[in-house]
Amino acid sequence: MNRQSAAVGIGVVTVGLIILLGKLGVFAFIGAVFWPLFILIPGVLLHVLYFGRMVPSVALIPAGILTVVSVILMIGNWFGWGLMKYLWPLFPFAVAVGLYEYYVFGYSRSKQIWTITVSLALISIVLFVLTILWTWGVYVLAAGLIGLGAWLVIRRPRTW
Repeated sequence: MNRQSAAVGIGVVTVGLIILLGKLGVFAFIGAVFWPLFILIPGVLLHVLYFGRMVPSVALIPAGILTVVSVILMIGNWFGWGLMKYLWPLFPFAVAVGLYEYYVFGYSRSKQIWTITVSLALISIVLFVLTILWTWGVYVLAAGLIGLGAWLVIRRPRTW
């Protein structure tokens, strides 16, 4: 009877602590800050299951996608969603990562998978560069004009 009442007491204390922490906003804070972990954990779990030889290699495609997407979402969540205007080209890159993992670790070395992987990665890079130029283009143009003007001043022909 003593052991049973101790277990009930520990259960009551645990429930009380959960209610108190909930009312203090601890769970809301953890949920608001770390919710991308709910995307990262399945991605990592699929990797572990594949390397533990429990799932086929095709599971690496969603594993890579989920892992990269969760990192992108963590960056946005922690450092501000305004960064998404620069990071959005990484979403097709996430698919490229999943396909690359499947190509490298899978049994099929299909040329189509490699071509799609490289194409998606290149598209992501091009989109990222275009995004940077679109958002920072005025600054790049201004810096280029300043550099050109300075070069023209320094390199002016000397007349004797």
